[in-house]
Amino acid sequence: MYGELALISGTANRPLAEAIARELEVQLIGADVFKFANSNIFCRLHCSVRSKDVFIIQPTCVTEHEDGTVASVNDNLMELLIMLDTVRRDSAGRITAVVPYYGYGRTDKKDQPRVPITARLVADLISVAGADRLLTVDLHAGQIQGFFTIPVDELTAFYALSRYFREKNIPDAVVVAPDIGGTKHARNFAEALRVPLAVIEKRRVQRPDGSIAKALNVIGEVEGKNVLLFDDEIDTGGTVAQAIVFLQSAGAQRVFVGVTHPVFSDPAIERLSGLPIEEIVVTDTIPLSPRKRLPNITVLSMANLLAEVIRRIHEGRSVGALFGE
Repeated sequence: MYGELALISGTANRPLAEAIARELEVQLIGADVFKFANSNIFCRLHCSVRSKDVFIIQPTCVTEHEDGTVASVNDNLMELLIMLDTVRRDSAGRITAVVPYYGYGRTDKKDQPRVPITARLVADLISVAGADRLLTVDLHAGQIQGFFTIPVDELTAFYALSRYFREKNIPDAVVVAPDIGGTKHARNFAEALRVPLAVIEKRRVQRPDGSIAKALNVIGEVEGKNVLLFDDEIDTGGTVAQAIVFLQSAGAQRVFVGVTHPVFSDPAIERLSGLPIEEIVVTDTIPLSPRKRLPNITVLSMANLLAEVIRRIHEGRSVGALFGE
């Protein structure tokens, strides 16, 4: 049995950390985290965490702060590693890295010559820095769990998203996978919502400037239907934009989009704002700056789920039992 529960927030997603603390009815441990003039990151705790069960909440995403500064994925990753080292050197009893969004997760395999597997490298860095466990949400690829030599609890926004759309009770709905690779993910949503499934078939088309993936066919019926597109994240918005244009040409009516991680790298907001999307439903694993909060975006909080899982890990109770597993 470890000592008392201690929550520490990095600077990447402070609102989510505060919401988790409220759910658990605990105070966040104070910490000074800042950059020196030479861009070196520094961390200093306000009190000791010796022998405590420490949870450090820090997604490795891009963060646009209220003061106009932008923290890159590398900034937030380095901050996480430094915070892990800080609490390890303060003799914490156990350290869990709570990483709602796992950066570099898309570089998860060696799919061409002379390239890295950065998702594995980041796993090694987190472990070496001092984490005893990892708690995360919807990894880009399930195999990333196997990159860690420490226990990994991967949560999912599937239940929150499917519940939200089930309560909307959209008529004549069909779930569409934006590509063949997303078929299993989309099929689970179709089963949960008890609606049909369609899949967009893409082919690589050769052009003078290189090859691109182009939607050529849709497997399933979308004409006259209200379409629900699900994915784990939206980055630049290219995939979802292409899918929506293609689906509309195939006769689809209203379009809804549900994703876990709103990465929204430029030019995603420009693309999304120009598309006829009725609603984009995301979670708060990544904080949205004001300029990214489009009128049709709905944010579902993961704070309640993360708080309950943190409570179960702290008390030594099953996490799988929470989902009937």
